[in-house]
Amino acid sequence: MIDIRSFVRANRRLVSRLFLLLVIGLIFWAVSSPAIVGVSAANRSLPVYSVERADKRIAISFDAAWGNEDTQTLIDILKRYGLRATFFVVGDWVDRYPDSVKALAEAGNEVMNHSSNHAHFSSLSSEQICADLSACNDKIAALTGVTPSLFRCPYGEYDDHVIQAVESLGMTAIQWDVDSLDWKGISADEISQRVLKNVRSGSIVLFHNAAIHTPEALPGIIEALQAEGYTIVPISELLLQGDTRIDNTGRQWAK
Repeated sequence: MIDIRSFVRANRRLVSRLFLLLVIGLIFWAVSSPAIVGVSAANRSLPVYSVERADKRIAISFDAAWGNEDTQTLIDILKRYGLRATFFVVGDWVDRYPDSVKALAEAGNEVMNHSSNHAHFSSLSSEQICADLSACNDKIAALTGVTPSLFRCPYGEYDDHVIQAVESLGMTAIQWDVDSLDWKGISADEISQRVLKNVRSGSIVLFHNAAIHTPEALPGIIEALQAEGYTIVPISELLLQGDTRIDNTGRQWAK
């Protein structure tokens, strides 16, 4: 019969290694366990990337931070198809192009908040974030008569304290699940292929108001989406109302 104590004394190094491997294995199991991961994800603060819908509704959005070359062209294209989109505008952009902000709103598009000057929000305090959003909201409301309820983080960057600060103002942070990559200067065909390949019911599509080939790509994208039975609405009309939850992919669901 093996004397356990004698074995441990004689093989301390081996026993130590076995114990270390056991501890590492338990840590790996805990981190990888679906139950543990689910709890961790559930505790994260996330923006809305997309919405769980069965009615083939999607939203088209544009970020406006610097240029203004094509804003009126985009307004005209949307108007031609009887559509409204959501434009996330930076406060500095509002200062430079107030007539465009008014034109967007007068055409029925949503004008929402994209920060005051496109800062990296993760480096700001909660108080600084709230002050930044409020300043941009005031500028937009002064021109459109509507205070924004939606916010898109500059650079798409966020962490828990950013989202919690946004929500403390009664606003909803909005991301996207379909990136056109139009800002890279890719061709109209490439933009169209990216959007049409990745869109699904409840998608939020990201474009930019000053991307060089977006006006060329947009009509064909709209026509293809409508041919596939999609209804294009502003983001506020895509979001679910009432009691909702956001899963670990950023998809909004009804509870």
